Amino acid sequence: MTEAAIRHRHTTGTPCWASLMVHGLPASREFYTGLFGWEYRPGPRRLEPYVLAVVGGRDVAGMGEVTTARAQPHSAWLPYLATADADLTAALVRECGGTVAVGPLDVEDAGRLAIASDPAGGVFGLWQPGTHLGLGTAEAGAPGTPVWSELVTRETAAVGHFYQRVFGYEAKSHDAPGFDYLTLHLDGTPVAGVHGAGDDLPRERGPHWETYFAVADVDAAARRVTELGGRVVREPRDSPYGRLATVADPEGARFSVIQAAGDGGTGNGGSGTGNGGTGDGG
Repeated sequence: MTEAAIRHRHTTGTPCWASLMVHGLPASREFYTGLFGWEYRPGPRRLEPYVLAVVGGRDVAGMGEVTTARAQPHSAWLPYLATADADLTAALVRECGGTVAVGPLDVEDAGRLAIASDPAGGVFGLWQPGTHLGLGTAEAGAPGTPVWSELVTRETAAVGHFYQRVFGYEAKSHDAPGFDYLTLHLDGTPVAGVHGAGDDLPRERGPHWETYFAVADVDAAARRVTELGGRVVREPRDSPYGRLATVADPEGARFSVIQAAGDGGTGNGGSGTGNGGTGDGG
């Protein structure tokens, strides 16, 4: 990855990390190793128990274990959006009608984080890089890496305006009848999407961000998920941006796997795909 690409990863508003909190860390590690081939190294001590998932010697995601003090009703992948100043961005989140539930706080010298939600309830993280560059040093599109982040919410208009104000996105709508979707751009580059699911938004989940991971073979990955104790939420299918499937790990954390059209991997995770805008709703 070029230096310019690494700098882009850290442009405010760019998804730069994905993290999962689970109830059983050893079992979850085994599942994701079996699916993506992840290896692990210790994460920041302040977040223990927490590990960094590694592909080809590069950090691609984080995984920690829920403690009683921070219990959650279900596991869910959480995207972190880059910021040059976590405190300033957190203040802007509040000013624009969102909520900051955690932080901002320092994670040793790795960086500074906060966990926030938009006015509709979609939860996301903020990451101000220190020594930990997140995905900035990971090969773009390598199997097992996060390649696209998408907010699934009821409608895009109001919440899209929130993200534009906070992160400076340029939002481009898709004009297909009955299809409510925004692609969020920074400096002309698509970095994330917002899918308005309307009444199809799952009531038990509400608005939520979904993470897409690159795989070499979506059909094989879906079969492997089942073999490892997870489940397939939506079967493998073709889209203009690659073949994809929506799956869940054994604890119920949902995510999508995508294989770029025309090759054995995926590049930038969808380039304004609306990959999840296929109507997954998570």
